[in-house]
Parts: sequence; C-alpha cells; structure tokens
Amino acid sequence: MPDTTMPLDTLLGHLHGLANEALPLWDLPDGATARLINVSENATYLVEAPGGHKSVLRVHREAYHTRRAIECELAWIDALGQAGVVTTSGYYLGRDGEPIQSARTKGLQAPRYLVLFRFLDGDTPSESGDLTPGFEELGAIAARCHVHALGWQRPKPFERLAWDVDSVFGANPTWGNWRDAPNVSPGIRTTLEAVERTIRSRLAAYGKAPERYNLIHADMRLANLLIDQNGTRLIDFDDCGFGWLMYDFAAAISFIEDDPRIPEFKAAWLRGYRSERSLAAEDEAEIDTLIMLRRLALLAWIGSHIEAPEPQALAPDFALTTARLGRAWLDRLC
Repeated sequence: MPDTTMPLDTLLGHLHGLANEALPLWDLPDGATARLINVSENATYLVEAPGGHKSVLRVHREAYHTRRAIECELAWIDALGQAGVVTTSGYYLGRDGEPIQSARTKGLQAPRYLVLFRFLDGDTPSESGDLTPGFEELGAIAARCHVHALGWQRPKPFERLAWDVDSVFGANPTWGNWRDAPNVSPGIRTTLEAVERTIRSRLAAYGKAPERYNLIHADMRLANLLIDQNGTRLIDFDDCGFGWLMYDFAAAISFIEDDPRIPEFKAAWLRGYRSERSLAAEDEAEIDTLIMLRRLALLAWIGSHIEAPEPQALAPDFALTTARLGRAWLDRLC
C-alpha cells in the first residue's frame, strides 16, 4: 500500500516511529524524543530533551518535494536571514554535515526526507484581538521578501512548486481537482466553473512579468508569524515557490475569506506593503482574483487531504461558502 493511501492513524504510527528512530542522525542531547504537533502536507514534531533542548522536526510528505526542491527552500531561508529581510528559523546539520536527512522505517514503502529546525520562541497573533496591526506587518514583510526575490541570484538549478493557474486547474493539479471535494453539488459546480473561467481569463491578461510573478512564500498567514520582545519571525517556507506576488495576501486570509473584516485586513496589508515597495493599480486590481484562485486551491486541498482532522472539520460548508464568495466576486466584476 502506498504511504499516501494508508489510513491516517496507521501512517502516523509509522511516522512516529520513523521520527524517533531518526533522531540519532543529528547530534542531539541524550534522551531526546519527538512528539507530533501538526500534520498537513508534512508531519511536524517537537523534539525535546532533558536540560531544556527544543527543536522542530519536519518529516516530509512522500513525493511532495524532491531533495533539490528542499535544498532550494533552505537556500532562500538562508538568504533572507543573511540579508536581514526577516528573521527565519535556522536548521541543524546532521552528523554527516548535511541539512537534509533521509530515513525509512518498517511499514512505509518509501524513505522520507527530514529537516530539523531550530526552535523559535514567540506567539502567533491572537485571533481574538485586533488583527489589523498583524496584517499591516504581514504586508511589509511580504514586500521585503518580494524585493529580495526580485534581486536575488537564485542557485541553479532552482526547483520549487508553482502556484499558478495550471497548478490549480491543470491536468495534474498540485492539490487535486476542486470538483472532487466534498459537497460540490451540481449547482455549486456550475457557479465554480464560471469562477474558474473568469480566473483563467483575468490572469492570462494580467500575465507573468517578473515584477508580478516571482518567488513567494505562498503561505504567509498570521499563524506563520512568531512574535516576542525581540521582534517578528517568519516560519514555514514549505510551500514557497513561484506565483503572483499578490497571492501572498490571498494565502494570508486562507480559510477566513468570508470574514467580514477582510476589507480592513486587505487595507492594512496594502498599507504595510506600500511602506516597503510601490504597487501598481493593476496589481491591486487582481488581488480578489487571486483570493478566488487560492480558495479553489483550498477546496481541492480539502478533498485530497480529507483523512486529516482539519480538512474534515472544514469540509461541511467549505464548498457552499466558496460558491457564495465566487458569485459575489463575479457580480462585482459586472
């Protein structure tokens, strides 16, 4: 049975064993253990040891990224930190001097890539408070990352995922076909087909000039900011890749696109963005198009990851709300 079709509980049992068996690949204190803290594309573990050691182990999903793609992610993390663009999480080298390790365990067909990141203190912005300052800071960080990406001489070959029309709607979409997601009724499908056609048309006209389409974080949500008295850190570059720069705002509001405060968040994000980089009216005009592109990608993600708790919790109303958002967007364009 391929790892990706294995029941989640069974898979997580095997991954727990793999994570703990792999810890000797790094020079960690005696008694280190790994416990699961998140499962999405990857399984993420908090590694703790007597004496206060903490680190974060990412066990990569089977066949999601190549080794070279992970190397390119780490190269951008290093470059952003060295340039002072934003504080990022460092990582540990294994005993063999390499940042990326590979390990396998009985019960899993394929070996998994692993990266051990340094633990960062800090809290994510509270969703119960005023999120406007957080979105303004997100906008400024996004702009600085975009300026860096536009000027950075990337190592060659440079391999990362793309977050474009083909990766969402093409013959082999990264997260699957949104039509296969739960509760996509015939009526919802009809609405979303119209949304997809309009997205395709608008983004084809918008184009992929480098100042519009380049290397982006692609998951720059408030949940990926850590804040303490020493400042703000940006984490989780696992989805970084090539996309429209304004997709970083679309990703920032993932799963809350129907929140009535979105116009406030958008204004704050743009205010922060423009404090670091100028933005043309044409770029701002396509933000809502990219929000719908991201929303349909998330609908597909729910369908292709339905074995996990978060997609299961989101599934009941996500398709219906996506159709409602899509219809409202189409009406605004008329």
